[in-house]
Amino acid sequence: MAHFTKPAEGSWTEHFGIDTGPRSYADSISPEFYELERDAIFRRTWLNVGRLEQLPRKGSYFTKELDAARTSVIVVRGTDDEVRAFHNVCRHRGNKLVWNDFPREEVSGVCRQFTCKYHAWRYDLTGKLTFVQQEGEFFDLDKDRFGLVGVQAEVWEGFIFVNLDPGNTTPLREYLGNFAKGIEGYPFGKLTQVHKYRAEIGSNWKLFIDAFAEFYHAPILHQGQYEPEEARKIQKFGYEALHYDVDGPHSMVSSWGGSAPPKEMTMVKPVERVLRSGLFGPWEGPDIGLRTEELPPAVNPGRHKHWGMDSFVFFPNFMLLIWKQNWVLTYHYWPTSYNTHIFEGTAYFVPPKNAYERLQQERAVVSFKEYGLQDGNTLEATQTMLESRAVTEFPLNDQEVLLRHLHNTAQQYVRDYQAGRQNPEAK
Repeated sequence: MAHFTKPAEGSWTEHFGIDTGPRSYADSISPEFYELERDAIFRRTWLNVGRLEQLPRKGSYFTKELDAARTSVIVVRGTDDEVRAFHNVCRHRGNKLVWNDFPREEVSGVCRQFTCKYHAWRYDLTGKLTFVQQEGEFFDLDKDRFGLVGVQAEVWEGFIFVNLDPGNTTPLREYLGNFAKGIEGYPFGKLTQVHKYRAEIGSNWKLFIDAFAEFYHAPILHQGQYEPEEARKIQKFGYEALHYDVDGPHSMVSSWGGSAPPKEMTMVKPVERVLRSGLFGPWEGPDIGLRTEELPPAVNPGRHKHWGMDSFVFFPNFMLLIWKQNWVLTYHYWPTSYNTHIFEGTAYFVPPKNAYERLQQERAVVSFKEYGLQDGNTLEATQTMLESRAVTEFPLNDQEVLLRHLHNTAQQYVRDYQAGRQNPEAK
């Protein structure tokens, strides 16, 4: 069993200067705190809403429902190939502009202009108002004043982000920080075989990020995924990470497990032996033009020979996992209330060359879906008992350092927002 080497200070938590005392989860059970998060975090930070491959041609668009930010956005590739985003609202009477049969469902397509279903006002792909039904009935209507309301949109390594704060002056790349700079150059654009799953989870959004930011729970919660002998071994020795790091509001954990499992490993199930694929993905990763030692510097930062996966949390709710077997997972946690959220998982592979490779990818996706369902079900139980308030302080170990960092960050954003709201000059 591989173990990490702790920093000289004795622990990762102390190394990052994070308090080691018991923690409260009041920020995950308070409707009032969630309302503050909506304005302090989700309306003021860069949010990943998709990838460039979703906009393959001029006029391609998709919508994204951002309940936590109290809005819906349209993301579109213009005739000039620029990616733009707009609030999904018609300027006439406030109707949602782009939707199909059900207003709350996300949609996508290709068009030359957006037309409101209510009164047929039309907007071009730059958001300009181009047509008003019975324009002469209005009073000195200046169409130039009533275009769509724009949203800041920028692209990093093919990932499309939006920022809903009209006063934001921090470029996306600067906001994403050193982790993003250290990932640049990874060939995400080659991973165009996409598998998605989505679940409605009965827990606070931060609690699910917590679950994927530590491996302390894996030997217990996920023991049914292993063969009995391997489950006993993992429970005895535990499962620790190789490396942790934080950069501003963001964090990362680097894990062991990258080597292709040999046939004799007891944790490998019969179907995984046949398909040579499982939890870590297809055992023989495709050629993406980079050897492991040539990966960007933030990926496998310790250049550990047992490295298997890096998981980056880009605050607030975007998690990017890069696997040694040359595939990528993304997780998104979209709050819908203080104790519910939508979890989205997306797996990206190099397109399979044959049916066998497709089955290998399907096996990896199914494995992660099983793990995710186990986590999601457990978190609903966690949420209900946190809300009982029977216990209000919880000890966290050193492997749970990134949980402390996440909750500290959310609370700091809320404090900064409250200070700025009470004193507009405070920054």
